[in-house]
Amino acid sequence: MAFETTTARLHLRRPTEADRDFHSTVHSDPRLYAHAPHVLGTPATNAAFFEAILAHWAEHGFGYWVAQDRDSGMPLGWVGVKQQDGYLNLYYRFVPEAQGRGLAREAARAAVAMATEWHPQDPVRAVVKDHNPASVRTAESAGLVRTGARMVLADDLPDEPDSAVFEAPRVSRLEALDDGVRAEVLALWTAVNDAGGAVGFLPGAPSERVASALAAHEEQMAAGAAVAGALREPDGTLVGWAWWVRTANPLLHHGRWLYRVMVDPTRQRRGLGLSLMAGMHRIAREDGVELLQLGVRSGSGASGFYARCGYTEVGRIPGAIRVAPGDDRDDVTMARRVDGRPLVPHGGA
Repeated sequence: MAFETTTARLHLRRPTEADRDFHSTVHSDPRLYAHAPHVLGTPATNAAFFEAILAHWAEHGFGYWVAQDRDSGMPLGWVGVKQQDGYLNLYYRFVPEAQGRGLAREAARAAVAMATEWHPQDPVRAVVKDHNPASVRTAESAGLVRTGARMVLADDLPDEPDSAVFEAPRVSRLEALDDGVRAEVLALWTAVNDAGGAVGFLPGAPSERVASALAAHEEQMAAGAAVAGALREPDGTLVGWAWWVRTANPLLHHGRWLYRVMVDPTRQRRGLGLSLMAGMHRIAREDGVELLQLGVRSGSGASGFYARCGYTEVGRIPGAIRVAPGDDRDDVTMARRVDGRPLVPHGGA
């Protein structure tokens, strides 16, 4: 599948032969190689690099994108992932005029989400020099964490320090919980709830009430009506969780409802929500699901996030959720197709 996507400000597309000159311009700009001037591109190395990008797309159907401005169409940089020695290498390089605006972060998060949804068998890694703090910040802001591993690159100078290896969290499927996972989920749920997350309770709810809700979801899992997705960092730390739930009505079995989307509050603003949703979409696709639905509370800010994940508002009940006396919120229903095609109403009376 030839992946192309958009973010808030960028169109990320497959490169063509017409992008050869832009690739050479970016990779020959000494301003972009201040931390490693010895690997500045030459006509020969740039040509080989560009041919490798095209070949990877031809073989795998994905790879490094051209990142262009959504409004003007102007190319701004290169970003994406490619197969490399058993992992997916995350790459990002933007022209100087585009830097300082968070565009590399925005694009890198999209690349990690794409890989999480479509290529879960391989970890996403970024290999970064510690003396390149901007690149380190981009990797971390895309959800990657230091693994403790170090790597010597083929083009390193003899006296050059090695590189740090960063790795993205991964989403796994769970159909049952053991005692250890149950305790992890309860701790995460309580933390998200106390931080103000809209996950079924108001902040400060007793852990016993959260445990009761967790037990109800476990009953659904035992009955084959629910499956969970767990987002874990490379060391196994649980940082995200959600459930798909199938309703009892057989006429609705081609769809699923999304419940309790949770990301560790201490790890917010790193794109982990996008990665969790990407993994949940993969799980739904593996189960042959076609339609996805979820409910959000108005005023929570969640609608914008789910819109970025491809969901559209399809219904709203004003004032259906009473957060507190005098504070009634709308119950908003959003939906999307697993395959990303537009929702088309039947139109019948």
